[in-house]
Amino acid sequence: MTDSTAQTPHSKRGPGRPREFDLPQVLDQAVLVFREKGYNATSIGDLCQATGLTSGSLYKAFKDKLGIFLAALDHYLTARNTALTARMAQGQTGRDQLRAFISVYVDASQGREGRTGCMVISALTEITTFDERMALPVLKAYERLEATLLKIFDAGRADGSLTLTTDPRITARLLLYTLQGMRLAGKIGYAEGDPADPIDTLLQLFA
Repeated sequence: MTDSTAQTPHSKRGPGRPREFDLPQVLDQAVLVFREKGYNATSIGDLCQATGLTSGSLYKAFKDKLGIFLAALDHYLTARNTALTARMAQGQTGRDQLRAFISVYVDASQGREGRTGCMVISALTEITTFDERMALPVLKAYERLEATLLKIFDAGRADGSLTLTTDPRITARLLLYTLQGMRLAGKIGYAEGDPADPIDTLLQLFA
């Protein structure tokens, strides 16, 4: 993969050199295309149009469409994890952190962001068309989210702000199922409404 730190969009190219570009910017554009259209419906032409690169440049940098998707997915997950960590860091108690965790999904399910869709959801709905290279990063993403929730539950029980009456791991997975379902519903605008409602309702499960 091309190292964006060593490249500038306006650098002169010699014969046979691949087109130089800003990698994070290219991946940002690729993420939007895959989120909106999904993997199967996205063509190399779509990616060329969105990124401003030729198909030759894309193939040299990423090998094939799956390579572009995997790089874009990693870029997307990194950004989402950074945003989630930053939101949670504002919480003083386990309950505050859980509210922050849920709010990230609620916010992402509404408005234009919600209708653009979730790249992980897109991957899951089409995963039978992929090989293990696709399945593994999606699985790892869910495992990281589950581990984050388990840490939140531990913190909340320790400080007395959360009460769990069921197995923590099962509870974490059920919460993830609910939140990912919300992201899917956001694609058609079904998750629109007062963002406080789903957050407060879900938090009642941990009274």
